[in-house]
Amino acid sequence: MPYITSEITDGVAVLTLNDPDKRNAINLQMNDEICATMDDLEKSEEVGSLILTGAGKAFCAGADLGDLLAARERDNIQDIYRGFLRIADSTLPSIAAVNGAAVGAGMNMALACDMILAGESARFDSRFLDIGIHPGGGHTWRLLSRTNEQTMRAMVLFGQVLSSDEALRRGLVWEVYPNESLLNEAKVIGAKAASFSKDLTKSTKEAFRSLPSIDDSPSAVQHEVVPQVKSMESDAFRSLVTALQKKISSDN
Repeated sequence: MPYITSEITDGVAVLTLNDPDKRNAINLQMNDEICATMDDLEKSEEVGSLILTGAGKAFCAGADLGDLLAARERDNIQDIYRGFLRIADSTLPSIAAVNGAAVGAGMNMALACDMILAGESARFDSRFLDIGIHPGGGHTWRLLSRTNEQTMRAMVLFGQVLSSDEALRRGLVWEVYPNESLLNEAKVIGAKAASFSKDLTKSTKEAFRSLPSIDDSPSAVQHEVVPQVKSMESDAFRSLVTALQKKISSDN
């Protein structure tokens, strides 16, 4: 049985964690399949954005504990994180469609994506300290970048679990939808990103990575000058501007 399934519709690839009997817990084979699938999706001219979701009632229950212990014994704990780190490093705009529980490393799966959408049954549970392990995979940094310090500390140190509505209120998710419409809503949003130039979304995501190191307006302006000028040299920019100018002219 494949631990990952994928389908492509209107430029949007849906990547589904596919081990519902184990609540889509992350194992090493799943990580191998995620990495291989992501390589293929990024190379495909058909794909302009990505949705990550889970099969069954859970999004992702975290790391498979057997594989987690095996990775520790090999002194390579990062093996268990390869899948979501591959998604975090992807050039594709990505959406986590969280359809149920996202626990521990399963939260990291969601946090690896550019946008998080939640079904009404979603819940977000840090859980690391509950099983006697320090947070890993950049969990606290990723959570802090989406919420605030109090929310991060409450979830990690005090085991506070967020419902979908609480996650929305605290900025962890962008929007909450009924479970039955979550994936379709994600596809609508994903299709917008997929309609943009793939080179442009790639360069924009690359620029995002340096934002934490920028602390003044002149640096922020300079940071965007080179990629903006390069984008203006593209055929896509010229054709879109020409079409917009014609529309403005006809409206007048």
